[in-house]
Amino acid sequence: MSDCTHMFGRKKVEKLVDDIDRYFDMIDQSVLVFKDGVRNYLYSNSDGFNQNLIKMSAIDSEAEVLRREIENALYTQTALVRSRADIMRLFEKTRNITDILNDSLFQFEIETPFVPSELNPEFMKLTEFSTLTVEAVLPAAKAYFKSPESVPDKISRAYFYEKEAVKYSQTIKRKVFHNMPSLKLSEKFHLRYFALHIENLAKAAENVADQLAVMAIRRTL
Repeated sequence: MSDCTHMFGRKKVEKLVDDIDRYFDMIDQSVLVFKDGVRNYLYSNSDGFNQNLIKMSAIDSEAEVLRREIENALYTQTALVRSRADIMRLFEKTRNITDILNDSLFQFEIETPFVPSELNPEFMKLTEFSTLTVEAVLPAAKAYFKSPESVPDKISRAYFYEKEAVKYSQTIKRKVFHNMPSLKLSEKFHLRYFALHIENLAKAAENVADQLAVMAIRRTL
């Protein structure tokens, strides 16, 4: 009887880890949609951008349902009781990523900022490095549940990408305020706001990397 109970408990933990993998895969999908959405907005592909909004909303809704199921399951898994608080903090920080992805893309649709075409390359570079920061932490988040000793190596690139994202965000702000006198002050503030939003995606991913670093150390003690 005890063997059956142990096996049943192990299967529940395996299902939970599979669900967590699926959740991180959904975030990865959101990252791709976000990157494509920013590109479509900057280059005036309104049909493509609208499709990005629809996809983002669908993924966000599905991920939210799965996240709640995972959090509920965490409270019933005695095998993970020692790590439960850390895992909940990890999910709170990854939720910040999904919120920024969703909110930022929809803010483009709601506020329709005017982005001069000469800023498109910098905005795309900022978007690229911010999304790369997220893409660097997702494999590390998955690895925590299977091979925590590999987490430090996996998150190292996230810190590099975050610094690059900040650099491009600063480049945009500097160019807007120093080299574009034809823009209205309100337009300059608007562009700074959107650059900051995309930069915050990288910072949210960096926070996840910090959390994973602490969690990995605790798992290996």
